Amino acid sequence: MSPSRRHQLLAQVVPRVRKSRDLDSEPAERARLERWHDGLDRALPTRLVPRFHRHFSVVTETLKGPAGEFPAYVLTARHLEPRRTVVYLHGGGFVAPIDAFHVRYAARLARALGARVVLPDYPLAPEHTWRDSHTAVADMTGRWLTEPEPVVLAGDSAGGGYALAVAETLRDRGGPQPSHLLLHSPWGDLTTSTPETEAFAARDTWLFLGKIRVYAGWWAGSPGDLGRPEVSPALGDLDGLPPALMFCGTRDTLAPGCRLLAARAAESSWSLTYVEEPDLIHVYPLLPFLPEAERAWRRTVAFLS
Repeated sequence: MSPSRRHQLLAQVVPRVRKSRDLDSEPAERARLERWHDGLDRALPTRLVPRFHRHFSVVTETLKGPAGEFPAYVLTARHLEPRRTVVYLHGGGFVAPIDAFHVRYAARLARALGARVVLPDYPLAPEHTWRDSHTAVADMTGRWLTEPEPVVLAGDSAGGGYALAVAETLRDRGGPQPSHLLLHSPWGDLTTSTPETEAFAARDTWLFLGKIRVYAGWWAGSPGDLGRPEVSPALGDLDGLPPALMFCGTRDTLAPGCRLLAARAAESSWSLTYVEEPDLIHVYPLLPFLPEAERAWRRTVAFLS
């Protein structure tokens, strides 16, 4: 099935709007991001959800990591008793915060599933590494798992890999486990060890290998941590994880990593359903007005309901 006209238009527009380009140098990129982070407004961006505050309430939970405190926003539809909790880890290459499309998607999940959605606003690279938030996010998810409602772990791109890493940590700890995992183009192998990655990157106008490799190094903190399951969970032990649904398109630099994850899952006891769509761009299920995204949405709701 060929991509829709709307997808083809967005495939051109999104990289332009995001001003996507490869980095000039690691020092210049670090300086650019640090300047950006210094001026960031980290309030929850709700502008893509009409009359957000009329329809949703937000409670802020404070999480404590080694480098200090950071918030997790608990979003709940008003006049609704939640039937489940979704812990959603946002993407952005570990260098960008929650954006309006994440909040739009979280609001859709909340309404469709009768769920509260928890959005940790974790500390970002290059100033921070996985060590500054991973344990705190896993601890927070563990606390929600003590409640009677089922808990879903979900995420997109870097956040999809983060969600998988947290699931592995929770499994290793024992105790209650999430009911499901939902992964959109997860960045699960920060070593970029799959040999097809460069060929896929040549068709991707949104993600660039230079940035991917630099961002991976920043998030890991040291070369020795790149292969750790907390950083590259696709390379970790996959046995005993909750049932999962994963989406990815083939116009996506991360597609080889998703294929690797699916292949390793097939060799384990983990039940992973992998949906790969030809010629679709990165995290396409989160993009608005796409028939392909609506198809993914229907499958997601059916899987989680």
